[in-house]
Amino acid sequence: MAIAQVNFFSRSLHRQVTINAIIPVGKFHMPGMPEREKTPFKTLYLLHGIFGNYTDWLTRTRIAQWAETRNLAVIMPSGENSFYVDHEKSGALYGDYFGRELVEVTRELFPLSNKREDTFIAGLSMGGYGAVRTGLKYHETFSAIAGLSSGFVLESSVNATYESASIVRNRGYFESVFGDLDKLLGSDKDPKALIQLLKTSDAKIPQIYLSCGTEDFLLEHNRDYHQFLVENEVPHEYIEGPGAHTWEYWDEYILKVLDWLPLETLPPQPKAFGSK
Repeated sequence: MAIAQVNFFSRSLHRQVTINAIIPVGKFHMPGMPEREKTPFKTLYLLHGIFGNYTDWLTRTRIAQWAETRNLAVIMPSGENSFYVDHEKSGALYGDYFGRELVEVTRELFPLSNKREDTFIAGLSMGGYGAVRTGLKYHETFSAIAGLSSGFVLESSVNATYESASIVRNRGYFESVFGDLDKLLGSDKDPKALIQLLKTSDAKIPQIYLSCGTEDFLLEHNRDYHQFLVENEVPHEYIEGPGAHTWEYWDEYILKVLDWLPLETLPPQPKAFGSK
């Protein structure tokens, strides 16, 4: 397995960006055992939450171990506090970066499959919202979406005030992220509106997996989106489990996401002599 850190210039963001990538290459092969056919890797684009960066998933979960046993490439970018949407006024097109440019660049850099059925996106909290929104808007690229403790906060952001001391409840912050809040609901930044658009156009809706802890402050937001999908007859997996807005929960449930995705599961690989 290789873990690579890559810096490149993003045309969508007009600056240098950094990503971490897990690429399951270089596995030790025991003589007499069949070798895996060398085909392009299925790929998961994995998004962090607010205040996080490209190191979070790699340092706080066992994603590297689990990706290796499933021959899954994992791309972990930084989204700052952008909610993974285009910021039109500043020209930082985060939505375009995560939905298009990042996929194109990483497919050039690594042996990744370019097939929709092999390309997935997931995230936690802000990144859960980002995964759902990106996966739906760029549905021709992603075949599966997973959101853990997703930040479905659009309705509450519309009603936010400037007085809140918390950045994640302050109207000014939401305006800096989403733009004119009066135009937010029903826009392409609204995961409900995107579902309705895809249904109207008879487009392929990606497979959807949602999960939230029963002690998570975002639980009601996730239940609301789950109910919306039910009412609109959109097939999806929705799971609640004991836990709060914590890495313990996300470490447990990202494994459930990998089990849900159409991946191969290999037996534990023997390690080369002298390796740890």
